[in-house]
Amino acid sequence: MNIALLGYGKMGHIIENIALARGHDVPLVIGARNRAQITAKDFADIDVAIDFSTPYAALANIALCFEANVPIVVGTTGWYEHLDKVKDKCLSGNKSLMIGSNFSIGVNIFFHINKLLAKAMRPYEADYEVQVEEVHHVHKLDAPSGTAITIAEDILSELDDKVKWVNNLVGSANEVMPKADELLIASHRIEEVPGTHTVIYSSEVDEIELKHTAHSRAGFAMGAVIAAEWLKDKKGFYTVKDMFDFN
Repeated sequence: MNIALLGYGKMGHIIENIALARGHDVPLVIGARNRAQITAKDFADIDVAIDFSTPYAALANIALCFEANVPIVVGTTGWYEHLDKVKDKCLSGNKSLMIGSNFSIGVNIFFHINKLLAKAMRPYEADYEVQVEEVHHVHKLDAPSGTAITIAEDILSELDDKVKWVNNLVGSANEVMPKADELLIASHRIEEVPGTHTVIYSSEVDEIELKHTAHSRAGFAMGAVIAAEWLKDKKGFYTVKDMFDFN
């Protein structure tokens, strides 16, 4: 199939290489240098688009693909405050959109186990303090990561004592201390770390850790291409979790 890439940074280059290796073509590559010249007409021969741009560009890219009637997989995070409006536009216009905070197969298995662990901890949550830690490269624009938010919200859906998450960007001028009913996401920005996420349950007698460490961005890129293959002939709004069946 013909894939359009929206965003041509490090992730875009890796996605392109994986797509070509899987037998696809990438005839349209859109980055900061040419985005202003691109219109819906440029998508005439495109089967599906993949967006790994920036939080500021993602909304316009989604709108462009809706106008071109091209399915779009969006791995960019940091724009989800507009998600309800985008979802409504997708469904009312019979368009195709998949979003995900992380398309890695390993991370999505991690998401599944995280929910199972939180459910198992529910009877004992008074004895354990839970928090999420995430480590990424210093170039990452958003904190916390979309992956960490997904992890935290899945924990909140299973526990009763925590009502919301709060973020502390470690080393920033305004460090945040969570209240008793708040789930802490501690964000670290360290050089060229692709991404590490850890869930920690601590008590006076022991500690439980669930951890995923990405060795490179290739896992995210492979998952995004698989998502594009999955979405190609579908209509509607999907999250990456719809692509996986762990039941």
